[in-house]
Amino acid sequence: MILLAVVAMGATLCAQERQVVDGIVAVVGKNIIRHSDIEQAYTQIRLHQGVQNAHEERCKLLESMLVNKMLLHKGMIDSVEVSDDQVEEQVQYYLQAAVRQAGSKEKLREMFNYSYDELHDQYFDIIRDRTLSQKVEYQLTENIKVTPAEVAEYFATYDADSLPEIPTQYEVSEIVITPAVNEAERERVRDELNELRERILKGEKFSMLAKLYSQDPGSASKGGELGFFGRGTMVSEFEAAAFALKPGEVSPVVETQYGYHIIQLIERRGNNINVRHILLQPKISSTDLLQARVTLDSLAQEIRQGNISFEDAARKYSDGASKNQGGVVSNPVQGSPRFDKESFNQLYPGIGIVAMEEGEISNAVSITTEDNKSAYCLIKLNKKIPAHKINLTDDYDRIYNAALQNAQSKKIYEWCSRMVRTTYVRIDDEYKDCDCFKVKWLL
Repeated sequence: MILLAVVAMGATLCAQERQVVDGIVAVVGKNIIRHSDIEQAYTQIRLHQGVQNAHEERCKLLESMLVNKMLLHKGMIDSVEVSDDQVEEQVQYYLQAAVRQAGSKEKLREMFNYSYDELHDQYFDIIRDRTLSQKVEYQLTENIKVTPAEVAEYFATYDADSLPEIPTQYEVSEIVITPAVNEAERERVRDELNELRERILKGEKFSMLAKLYSQDPGSASKGGELGFFGRGTMVSEFEAAAFALKPGEVSPVVETQYGYHIIQLIERRGNNINVRHILLQPKISSTDLLQARVTLDSLAQEIRQGNISFEDAARKYSDGASKNQGGVVSNPVQGSPRFDKESFNQLYPGIGIVAMEEGEISNAVSITTEDNKSAYCLIKLNKKIPAHKINLTDDYDRIYNAALQNAQSKKIYEWCSRMVRTTYVRIDDEYKDCDCFKVKWLL
């Protein structure tokens, strides 16, 4: 389900490799699946992971889409509620990514064949339907559990000779110090923004000054314009200031987690507004950064000498989200405490984890935090798991998750098999011979 949602989203953003004559391939209730839906998803999978049997792969994609449409159908007939604000928040995330990829709103059509507003409408429909389907899926599977015996039984279904190789993995802890911006720097930025605001009030164009001075890479080239958005889209401080403005009015300096802003309201359409802003970000001084590094290097020495444990030091001194867990870091992709070399290097590019020994502590290394702040960190290698074939002892969590997903999928397929008895389903002749279907879609 997740793969298809991502593929469907990406398909609207990718230039098509070949033109297809579109048509309806399948219908579930009132929901249709087009030939282009399958072809776009198929192209993405073929480009990213390769395909051995084209027809079989298209059949698998079609069944996944049929399942998704059945979930959507159930959500619609049960009137499952989906908040427009929740959908709009996700839409803005994807729109901003598209704008960054294209370089500007004006270049969206050139790259993606859609204008900003057209992309917005497409994203909104896709995300609303996806959210509705996910809610129904969650209702069907939330109580499913798998026991250790069922995990072992699931693992036993795989041929020992075909088990995948797991690369070397690492479990680590961190201590992060993020220096605060000093008050003198904050005051400097506020003064600079107030000067820009005065220039605008005296007649200079907001858009021109945004192009010259704003530090928001996504909007500076567009004169600071952000496009229409509704409530619940932006951070609360920015949103409160923006919605309080009248057309053409310029806000006082507003502080958010991203820095300091001045905002101008361009237009209001119902519950949505379009604004410009100028963002200036105060910088952490080199002196403060150096002090963070010195502090961590001294702390590392204390830990190595046994004067304090790494775990206690993390709880006492770290600014990282992991401090309450004694610094133990979770892989944000896998949701487990294990990293392979590539995923570790993405978070900590300056640390040679491969050369470290278990229990070893790194020197202080410069990093950029998730909210784009400069910081320094120490890393402790808690455990190194050598490359191996997947097994129940070393990889239980991974196998458990796979077994749970398998049980959830079975539940969904069984549910679909019951739903087809009372739901209108039509499939084009081209796909009636799909042998890999897990559900008998046509009775």
